[in-house]
Amino acid sequence: MPKLKTRKAAAKRFRATGSGKIMRRKAFKNHLLEHKTSDRKRRLSKMVAVNERDEENVRLMLPYL
Repeated sequence: MPKLKTRKAAAKRFRATGSGKIMRRKAFKNHLLEHKTSDRKRRLSKMVAVNERDEENVRLMLPYL
């Protein structure tokens, strides 16, 4: 059986936890930050688990995660 290729774009965006959950960054923290509140920016900084409906697709893109 040949090796499977990892989708490099996905590898840069997702990380696995020790328990096997896949974590992602939140959106809307790249630019236009001046008018956003500090609380909102702090909340956007945290990592969050990938939705269970999307998790299967992410795992297919990252076969060795």
